[in-house]
Amino acid sequence: MGMIYARYRASPDVLETRVGDEIVLVHLKTDRIYSLNGTAARIWEFVSSDRDRAEVERCMMAEFDVAATELAEAIDDIVGTMTRNGLLVPSA
Repeated sequence: MGMIYARYRASPDVLETRVGDEIVLVHLKTDRIYSLNGTAARIWEFVSSDRDRAEVERCMMAEFDVAATELAEAIDDIVGTMTRNGLLVPSA
């Protein structure tokens, strides 16, 4: 399993909209726009809905044909990027 992290939720400064299989995020304070492909969009949906790491991995493994180590790395990468950019914040 990858890095251990708390539960997260979407920042109140972020708006999201689904466009087909992708999700577009707009950070209202920075005016930056992020486009998430299908895989990143599903990670966003699971992580930002206050699921813990094990739940996110279980849900993703059920939907995608991917090795567990690859999935763990992808989750770490995406969650790290999203938190650094202020898109995700720790749940209270």
